Amino acid sequence: MGAMLSRDRRLLGNVISPFSTSGAFTAVLKAWNVKISMDGKGRFKDNIFIERLWRTLKYERIYLKDYDNGADFYRDLTIWFRWYNEKRKHSSLDKMTPNEAYAQGLQNHNRPA
Repeated sequence: MGAMLSRDRRLLGNVISPFSTSGAFTAVLKAWNVKISMDGKGRFKDNIFIERLWRTLKYERIYLKDYDNGADFYRDLTIWFRWYNEKRKHSSLDKMTPNEAYAQGLQNHNRPA
């Protein structure tokens, strides 16, 4: 996997790997005026949140189930992500769900100064 580009050449997604963060690869992206989707300066922590999510998903759901087919897998992941975002309280979010934290962030952002 690698980078996916939209029609206006913004980077939609990128798999962080030694190849995708190499100087040669990023130079090509910069030459095409592509915005590189990383939180920092190519540090390992750029991907830590999504890595934690995938780890949680694998250990709390995927490794515990036996799926008959791709449709069952897709359906179960849809249920899990809904539960994860709407019901599961997170200690890192002051015991809020991700949806509650997001809504609170929107309220704080839209508050008049």
